[in-house]
Amino acid sequence: MKSMTGFGKGSADTPAGQIEVEIKSVNQRFFDLQLRMPKQLNTIESTIRQQIKQTLQRGRIELYVTIKETAAQQKQINIQWDLLSAFMEEVETEAKQRFGLTDLPREQLLERFLTNDAFLSVSDNEPEENQLTSGVLAALTDALAAIESSRQAEGAGILQVLQENQQQLQDKLAELAQFVAVYEADYQARFEKKLTAYLGETVDQDRLLTELALLLERGDIHEEIDRLGIHLTTMTSLLATETPVGRELDFLIQEMNREVNTIGSKSGAITIKNHVVQMKTILEKIREQIQNIE
Repeated sequence: MKSMTGFGKGSADTPAGQIEVEIKSVNQRFFDLQLRMPKQLNTIESTIRQQIKQTLQRGRIELYVTIKETAAQQKQINIQWDLLSAFMEEVETEAKQRFGLTDLPREQLLERFLTNDAFLSVSDNEPEENQLTSGVLAALTDALAAIESSRQAEGAGILQVLQENQQQLQDKLAELAQFVAVYEADYQARFEKKLTAYLGETVDQDRLLTELALLLERGDIHEEIDRLGIHLTTMTSLLATETPVGRELDFLIQEMNREVNTIGSKSGAITIKNHVVQMKTILEKIREQIQNIE
């Protein structure tokens, strides 16, 4: 069992710089993936989405990708050597005489004209696409492994809580079934005694049994108790499943809650009403935990 809440981080050092990937997830009814990454990674967005879907099937997931480039990697120097060589030849042969630069040494001439954009420019150094791709995917793999581990750890805690609540519900259901058997026998005896006292000894036994059967049928909750037992068995199977079961458990708890409500509406006995309240409380605790299961 895995929780939908988790966090993972991965990094990779590449010639393009250090790449960091952070991924976090919270509970969500469906799969909702939000990517926050530089524009140069748009070409591999589908690959990133596919890799995430292979690991995480449900929840609101946010992915952050940052690229930390070094100063040397961020800038690139471009010198027009051919143009500069031709320029220096002209300067040494013609421009020195024409502009009175004869006293300037070659080094100073070179330093003065290198500031011209025609000979020297500095531009951003764009990293190679394959370097970015391999670095991002490697960091993403580590981040997914980390978030998977955290989701599994929290899922183990949720599983333990669900099993404890399930056992409590099982105990309450067993107490209810035992009480109903005693309650029906006692109800029959009290009904016969009261009717006999009201009508005397001339009570038609066949009519008495018919009326009693109708009353008991209206308040019969054996079917609901049996269905609750079946649902609890199904819940045990789902809790042992390794695949995502959050939606199935959510639907199952709705069905169990419906059966408990039916029991409460059919019976007027205070003890049964109390059991209904207690079972609904336990089911609500289970439902709250299930909301965070993948």
